[in-house]
Amino acid sequence: MWQNLIRTWRIFHVIIRYRLDTFIPVEKLPWFLKYTFGVLSSKGRGNLQGSRGERLRLALESLGPIFVKFGQLLSTRRDLLDDDLADQLAKLQDKVPPFSGEQAQDIIEHSLGAPIADCFDEFALTPLASASIAQVHTAKLKTGEDVVIKVIRPNIEPTIKQDIGLLYTLAKLLNKYSKDGRRLKPIEVVSDYEYTILDELDLAKEAANTGLLQRNFHESDLLYVPQVYWDYCRHNIMVIERIEGIPVANINDLNNANVDMKCLAERGVEIFFTQVFDHSFFHADMHPGNIFVDPSKPESPKYIAIDCAIMGSLTDEDKNYLARNLLAFFDRDYRMVAQLHVESGWVPKDTPVHAFETAIRSVCEPMFAKPLKDISFGQVLIGLFQTARRFNMEVQPQLVLLEKTLLNIEGLGRQLYPDLDLWVTAKPFLERWMKRQIGPQRVFDEIKKQAPEWAGQLPQIPNLIYSALAQASKQEERAIAQTNAILSLNRELKRNRRNTPFKVLGILSIISAWIVSDPVALNHLASADIMGLGLFIAGIYLLVLKP
Repeated sequence: MWQNLIRTWRIFHVIIRYRLDTFIPVEKLPWFLKYTFGVLSSKGRGNLQGSRGERLRLALESLGPIFVKFGQLLSTRRDLLDDDLADQLAKLQDKVPPFSGEQAQDIIEHSLGAPIADCFDEFALTPLASASIAQVHTAKLKTGEDVVIKVIRPNIEPTIKQDIGLLYTLAKLLNKYSKDGRRLKPIEVVSDYEYTILDELDLAKEAANTGLLQRNFHESDLLYVPQVYWDYCRHNIMVIERIEGIPVANINDLNNANVDMKCLAERGVEIFFTQVFDHSFFHADMHPGNIFVDPSKPESPKYIAIDCAIMGSLTDEDKNYLARNLLAFFDRDYRMVAQLHVESGWVPKDTPVHAFETAIRSVCEPMFAKPLKDISFGQVLIGLFQTARRFNMEVQPQLVLLEKTLLNIEGLGRQLYPDLDLWVTAKPFLERWMKRQIGPQRVFDEIKKQAPEWAGQLPQIPNLIYSALAQASKQEERAIAQTNAILSLNRELKRNRRNTPFKVLGILSIISAWIVSDPVALNHLASADIMGLGLFIAGIYLLVLKP
């Protein structure tokens, strides 16, 4: 609790120091805030130092890696920000103030357990790039390969955990007091983000992610992923191949290299959908600082991806649901979109589909028949959010990374080729993927996938067949025995029902024998004893001997 209060005070102090209060439109505040906060913030506005974009960037850098990453995401949204803000925030992608090279060298030597000269022929103390979580130094291996060494910033984990704790506090307050709290699932979103950002602190995991992404695009002409040198990777350092390329944000350099920008933009969309739907493993931190372009073939340029710390994945159900929704959007089948939302449980089962369909159409219909440069995705997101509030649509935490990546892809496409029609580019890919999911190829792929397991079980099949037949034979014997027992019981019941009158008659005969043999009852008749004996014998016969 105290740590959260201290951190909150720290954030407030940074806001005042860099005068971020100037971003708040005081005239739109409620009257009780206008005459308190407004008066307080108006003091000193005439002595501001630096542009508003520079002050925002410095404030985010001062607040730490979580806020820096937020600035990185905003830097790709030039449709939402003015150019002066976007230009400053773009510096957060790889121009965060570095820590000293000597400190980085100490970390590397301690992790490898050897002097740096024993592992590398060359090592540059000046970092090549510096980001929010780590920084990169160039080096050369003893075997001659040029590499880069990524080093985690020292003492960064406590700050991150403190910020995560503050986010949890804010999420709990939102969940408890906001009418949108339960729908937005803030606690689940923070939990998912905590898992993601803490993974960034483990470079051994990033190395494994890089290796998998490299295998997925092995010999591909779309994307190149640098080689990992596993012998030099630890939890806080990673050594990979040094790549040469043009940063994707350097539009002038790409144009000077005669890169086909339309092809480049379309390939970016294809790479994204290939990762999401074919591989179920996608790069979820695709801001321009992590993407380069190989211009050696300008007519068919290849992307180069680095920094695989944040990766996302989707289940088969998520992919199927997402693809069907996107195709329905592309076909303007808003009825299907509404039904899919209801079937998936994103909105309550009693949601009126017709009304939901109408609301979705009003938001999405203006998007079509326009090039990317004419589409305001910011307004679309606002409209969808309003629709979500109206129909109690819930946030799906497992798709948060995907949504973030989509924002990055859209921002990148806007910079590379503003006339790109995202829908025309993506729809054929999704249609091909859906056909593979329901066509003969999917059956063949499933057989191929299961074949090794079936082959391993093949020698056991004769024993399994024998055991199954033996078990079936025993079950048949038990069934026959049970049937015979039931038949015998039925016969016994029928016999008992048939003999019941004779038994009753036998009982009456014995009673009669006792009566007639009583000399008092029959006035001492001499023949009574003989009659009673006959009745007694007849009763015994009827009760015992009669079958």
